[in-house]
Amino acid sequence: MKITTDYIAASTNRHSSAAHSTNDSLVAFGSSTFVALWDTEDKNDRGVFSTLPGHQGLVTAVKFLRKDLFLSADDRGFLICWKADGGIWKPVSAPVVAHSKPVSCLAVRDDVVVTGSSDSFLKVWSVKDDDLKEVQSISLKSKYPLAVDIAHLPNSSALILAVGTTERKVQIWTRSEDNFVSAATLSGHEDWVKSLAFRAPSSDGGPLVLASGSQDGTIRLWNIDPLAEKKSDIPLQEAAELSDALLDAFEASLGELGDAEEGGRQISLKRHILTVKAGQTSSQQFSVTFDALLVGHEAGVTSLSWRPTSPRSTEPTLLSTSTDSSLIMWSPSTVLGSSKDGATSLWINRQRFGDIGGQRLGGFVGGLWARNGADALAWGWNGGWRRWHCLNTDGPEEWHEIGAITGQAAPVRDLSWSPQGEYLASASLDQTTRIHGPIPSENPGQDPVWHEISRPQVHGYDLVGVSFFSATRFVSIADEKVARVFDAPREFVETVDRLRIASVTPDVSRPRAAVVPPLGLSNKAVSEPNQSSDIGTSYDPSRTSRRPFEGELAAITLWPEVEKVFGHGYESISLAVSHSGRFAATACKATSPEHAVLRVYETENWQPLGQSLGGHTLTVTKIAFSPDDRYILSVSRDRTWRLFERQEDDVAVACHRLNSLVTGNEIWSKQRDLGHEKRKPEVNLKLREAATAVAFAPTDVDGRRRLAIGLESGEILIYSGPQNDPSKWREDLVVSST
Repeated sequence: MKITTDYIAASTNRHSSAAHSTNDSLVAFGSSTFVALWDTEDKNDRGVFSTLPGHQGLVTAVKFLRKDLFLSADDRGFLICWKADGGIWKPVSAPVVAHSKPVSCLAVRDDVVVTGSSDSFLKVWSVKDDDLKEVQSISLKSKYPLAVDIAHLPNSSALILAVGTTERKVQIWTRSEDNFVSAATLSGHEDWVKSLAFRAPSSDGGPLVLASGSQDGTIRLWNIDPLAEKKSDIPLQEAAELSDALLDAFEASLGELGDAEEGGRQISLKRHILTVKAGQTSSQQFSVTFDALLVGHEAGVTSLSWRPTSPRSTEPTLLSTSTDSSLIMWSPSTVLGSSKDGATSLWINRQRFGDIGGQRLGGFVGGLWARNGADALAWGWNGGWRRWHCLNTDGPEEWHEIGAITGQAAPVRDLSWSPQGEYLASASLDQTTRIHGPIPSENPGQDPVWHEISRPQVHGYDLVGVSFFSATRFVSIADEKVARVFDAPREFVETVDRLRIASVTPDVSRPRAAVVPPLGLSNKAVSEPNQSSDIGTSYDPSRTSRRPFEGELAAITLWPEVEKVFGHGYESISLAVSHSGRFAATACKATSPEHAVLRVYETENWQPLGQSLGGHTLTVTKIAFSPDDRYILSVSRDRTWRLFERQEDDVAVACHRLNSLVTGNEIWSKQRDLGHEKRKPEVNLKLREAATAVAFAPTDVDGRRRLAIGLESGEILIYSGPQNDPSKWREDLVVSST
């Protein structure tokens, strides 16, 4: 028996350092406690192809040292080094305890690694033979590091380290021997410095450039140059002190003027001198000067990344992301000026992507380059990615958005297949319901590729259950008292038809889309194309011929809500729909028999069917209909399971009280013959971990039934047994948590 992974939906953690890429195509990012791997150059566009377990805490930082080696850190202070061996990524050694609190930032240069943590320490590590060794610990004196980056000083083997902390300054450290020493402090930002990025000097010379991004919404560029020797009657150090004193006085006067008016954005012209050893008896000096102030974001800057130098692009290009939901590409433009050659460089906004007005919650958390600068990527607050691709290599660049990857940002609490198995719905504590479907490949012989194709519900409560009762209708429950029923809009029907995912009968009476009104929780139908301004984008017929992008999933793939189902006195907790789609059963949180009941509804009109089904004393955690819909099986936290039978007149339901049993989940066999009319177990399966989920598959051609068991560790066990002997079961396969 063989099993393969067709689809991994994984969101990215809400940390700006949680993702990194090689210069070519591989992206590694933290997804909960895993590190997910995504090949952006995959011709089949399969998205995430592997998840690496190993961390116990949320992954907060990822950084490649080279193509086959990267580091990851988590919010428990651990650091793991990963190496590719024959295409399989494995940890080089056991996790290293790097800090006592969460690791917030990570930087690498050659064999030097720097980690920053909310324990107010920076630690410097050496990587030798793929092994980490701590070489220095730096106290930041109650300041928390938010961003670090490291580079070589121009024409020198000495290193420069930039640190952004919970103050408004950038700390500069240098190392020419064994340890980093404090060298300068760069002022100018008006809020926390949250992102830093060095750009190495170009091949034809030029300065080392440091970009710093702040919560104040601005980006500052700093040039680091070797200090030129000039003949002067005044000693160099004294001249620098005089110049700096004059500049300090000038900046102070500007600050006073700004304070008297609007506070303004400070422009610092001060030159900072760095001195490093260049040998046993000599030293070398460098100057750090402010070069440019980039203003364009309307909110805090979350990440900065320089475009890799390639034949496609030789000019320096800086990618920035912000909580205003925008991604900007900055590059210098030559304009007329008063310099010697009659021209000067001015940094301008070359491209701007994202959402106008910053309406997306949280905006972009971080961004990076892939495919040698041909792709610009960014992930948002909900963990989904957006990707833009440069189509041309000659002339002005033309960028277009293309598909990326998505995933739910919190635990998934329920799954439901459409009646014919065309697509799958998931409900999550991230307050969304999503639909995933296989899109047939255009290449003959290729398997379909799974993607998220709709986000029908973006709610204000954590979602805990979802179940289809037809191909275009489902019911969901959340941490609230009501169940909500949704009907597919016309755009979804057209999308699954054109993408050949499913064949759904078109109906022109269906609304075009849906929108959530301000301060509302119910999706309102939008029928006419001219009403599409309500949902933030105009109707585009071509949109149904491709899978939706992340920005569209979050805004325009909602399903209209057609019914609210009331009845329970407390928050809903479990849901089931009969195989025929005719009935639905719900239960709520309960601490007394009065509320520990099942309520059964007819899905045609959502009226209660008979009386509520009592018998339990605590919360009913799971409900399941028998294959013929005659029985309902329920399990509860009161350590019992109960079987209810539908009477012929469909008016009342009889309850069969069963023996006490410790259980948390339940299923029916597809043939409903296991344990039929028996109250003693046919067999007990001993497992190595606690079981958290179970499911039967139909009997195969060999007359064997299969049982899947999900474990608390993340593993899935596949058992099989002959249909004619339910007491015999064997373990066929173990699906690892990776």
